[in-house]
Amino acid sequence: MAGTIDRRGFLRGSALFAAGAAAGFSCIEIANAAPIAVPTVDRLSLRVLIDSAHDQFLKPATVQGVLHQPPGNGRGADYRKVLHNQWGLSLFAESWRAEEARTILLDFGYSPEALLNNIEILKVDPTKIDALIVSHGHHDHYGGLTGFLDKYRSALAPDLKLYAGGEDNFCHRHSPSGVPGQFTDFGQLDRRELTAQKISTVLCETPTVVAGHAFTTGQIKRASIERILPNTFVERGITDGLGCDATQYSPAELQGKIIPDEHVHEHATCFNVKGKGLVVISSCGHVGIVNSVRQAQEVSGIERVHAIVGGFHLGPAPKEYLTQVVAEIKKLQPDVVVPMHCSGLNFALEAQAQMPENVIVPTTGSRLVFSA
Repeated sequence: MAGTIDRRGFLRGSALFAAGAAAGFSCIEIANAAPIAVPTVDRLSLRVLIDSAHDQFLKPATVQGVLHQPPGNGRGADYRKVLHNQWGLSLFAESWRAEEARTILLDFGYSPEALLNNIEILKVDPTKIDALIVSHGHHDHYGGLTGFLDKYRSALAPDLKLYAGGEDNFCHRHSPSGVPGQFTDFGQLDRRELTAQKISTVLCETPTVVAGHAFTTGQIKRASIERILPNTFVERGITDGLGCDATQYSPAELQGKIIPDEHVHEHATCFNVKGKGLVVISSCGHVGIVNSVRQAQEVSGIERVHAIVGGFHLGPAPKEYLTQVVAEIKKLQPDVVVPMHCSGLNFALEAQAQMPENVIVPTTGSRLVFSA
């Protein structure tokens, strides 16, 4: 990586600032393109605030040094309140280096109702949050954000930042309707609402250190056998301050065209656990979980992989392709693989078949602890 922002990056950044000013929002930062100094933590806890299922009969287990504490019955003080599960993901990450603690909220699930409900039942403390990260621009990962801020913004740090993988996070997304050429609305992250809540956004197309404990991969190179499986479509452009700047894209990608989503903005969140190696969290993995891990290795200079965690978007994968991808994951020699969200039951079964000593399957409310 270059030590300074290249000309293309500078022009793109300038365009984004200009577009932001014109649209009425100005709290945008572009992450520095200089190489990062990868932080190391002594311990990391991941609490699964939202996933698609809850299993109250899971038993505590330690797999390759990673502790999985199951959620139990998932009920609140009022027995009529129970954990909400939905198609989406949200992780409450707490890390420690000696006595220094940091807390990051990674993704926000599909709806604020589920996120706020589960925060209350699981008794996590949102006032401790040092940073917010959104993995990519799909509603099942940012849908709870505005409602979360409506309730807790006044109790959060005044200079709180949201780290996003790039401008593409704010593009309008569509889902295929089943009829060729027709689509259904899949929404878009509205940065006008972030501005109203005094949340600064950092666009992390390059690797970025977050809260002094974590780092993001930046834009992920596509160098493995993996391919993007069919999912959403994207439309680029800004109308009345809503949407994403289209000036950085090629003519084929310009404003008004609805094209297949290549997820150029998706990034992974990583921690380096002392004596253990990388914990790579791929919230959805559209660009490939192997690609994501290799990117983390490259930008950090750390080869050892302690854990691969999150959504791997292999639920829709054909059997032959799934078998190949799991074989590639096995070559990375992770201590544990922790599938969530869009990974799919088929992935969990294939991973358990190929790596029987290395798989943890958590549910909503689970807590995973990685420590030196």
